[in-house]
Amino acid sequence: MLTARLSYNGPVDVSELGEFGLIERLTRLVAVESPDLIVGPGDDAAVFRSGDQFLIATTDTMVEGVHFDSLFGTWADVGWRALATNVSDIAAMGGTPTFALVTLALPKNTPVGAMDALYAGLGECARAYGVTIAGGDVVRADEVVITVALLGRAETLDGQPLLLRRSAACPGDAIAVTGTLGDSAAGLRRLQESAAMSDYARNRHLRPSPRVDAGQMAVRAGVRCGIDISDGLLQDVGHICEASGAGAILRASSIPLSDALRAAFPDEALELACTGGEDYELVLVGPRDLLAALAGVTVIGEVVAERGVRVLDDDGNEITFERPGWDAFHS
Repeated sequence: MLTARLSYNGPVDVSELGEFGLIERLTRLVAVESPDLIVGPGDDAAVFRSGDQFLIATTDTMVEGVHFDSLFGTWADVGWRALATNVSDIAAMGGTPTFALVTLALPKNTPVGAMDALYAGLGECARAYGVTIAGGDVVRADEVVITVALLGRAETLDGQPLLLRRSAACPGDAIAVTGTLGDSAAGLRRLQESAAMSDYARNRHLRPSPRVDAGQMAVRAGVRCGIDISDGLLQDVGHICEASGAGAILRASSIPLSDALRAAFPDEALELACTGGEDYELVLVGPRDLLAALAGVTVIGEVVAERGVRVLDDDGNEITFERPGWDAFHS
């Protein structure tokens, strides 16, 4: 294949736009309307009509040295996580994951045994969540890059899809989360420090457990707003607020923290929970009575009309952090 060198002397580079500014800019350049596209760019996944079904599509890429380090954990862990991050996007829409395509970009000296292990981890995750690996591609590159594209299926009611959307929050709604937050960020920090860590902390980072059941339970109960926590609680609640034209107040004392996190980082536990990211828990937003009836969720705040996301202590004082979460070009 012949390649050409491309150049462009634009006014800014991508780091100045940031990840989300770049996504917004590029989306405008390719905006195409289709009567079958139900959810386009700007949510956890796209949704489109196929016959009498509504399919959900997402994709995610992991780059060695940016999103994972093979010195931390095993190649099987990398394979599990590559698929699990995509499964979490389907969970965040309230859907069921079905078929995946996997593309590998590899240096030519990559050990075959490493890729065997990576696919073993992929296979473990696929079996755990009922996903079929249907194909993919392999190309040469300077570092290991793994891209997974995943399809899912939305449940329907009266011919319409049951979905969790970022844009469905209203002032007065409660905000809840599944599980505990901050454990993945704590696990990564302990790995980077070469510190001893429990199997729980290790697995929360290297082998996240997407909340597919919780997402399905929520849409069946009538909840219509949600997102998964990949970039950090504050960042992801901010995405909901931006899409919904609203704001949020979070109660610091209500944010669920594990005993392991409190013990390992007593002074930083709240910050890790609010900004660490990669927990792959769900944020669910809706009427308080609906959320209170769901098993395994904790109400942590409410949607308000005033824009912005604020974290308050028990005395009503705002708690601030250096950054709200992950941005591919700023973090």
